Amino acid sequence: MKTGILGGTFNPIHLAHLRIAEEVREACALDEVLFIPAAIPPHKARQVAASFADRLAMVQAAIADNPAFRASDLEARRSGKSFSVDTLEILRDADPTGERYFIVGLDSFRDIATWKEYARLFELAHMVVTARPGVELPDPLAALPVAMRNDFCYDDQLKKLWHRSGNTVIFLEETRLDISSTLIRCKVAAGESIRYLVPPAVAGHIVDHGLYRTVEKGNR
Repeated sequence: MKTGILGGTFNPIHLAHLRIAEEVREACALDEVLFIPAAIPPHKARQVAASFADRLAMVQAAIADNPAFRASDLEARRSGKSFSVDTLEILRDADPTGERYFIVGLDSFRDIATWKEYARLFELAHMVVTARPGVELPDPLAALPVAMRNDFCYDDQLKKLWHRSGNTVIFLEETRLDISSTLIRCKVAAGESIRYLVPPAVAGHIVDHGLYRTVEKGNR
């Protein structure tokens, strides 16, 4: 089983999240993509605007029509902050023979040295780094944290980095959809339409549950 793993606050999930997941699924020939909302995001200084239950419900609603997409409450079933390395270890233990493809944006990848036990991430999964069109992709080896560059070699023919574990780092240009969760929350708070930014079922959940009527600065 080849599984893509897309984490985030999904506050709320929107069409750009779904498009990225679909493009990675296709490019990497994945069997499924697992959406994992963070219960306690480690890099968010403030409380997340919507509850975990609401964010998970919106993810489930957004992906209901795609049989290759699946939602998980894994990070709410354990205590403490939602560190990616812990999540990947749990998924590895649950399916030791499976292949995992951890999906991150280029900005997050550039900051990966600040993540908990970041070097372990490359041992636990392949990494797919997505970048918007027009954004210059970095030199692959130079993009890695300095402390672990000797753990990789670059395959110029396949255009990917190989980790000593056998896992790879793949750089993938995504379709540009200039949508953010912050934008959506601000529009809801201002009473503006979010049609065509989120799936209809997500918009319905936001209305039915009175979410995002006010927005705290700093939430993304």
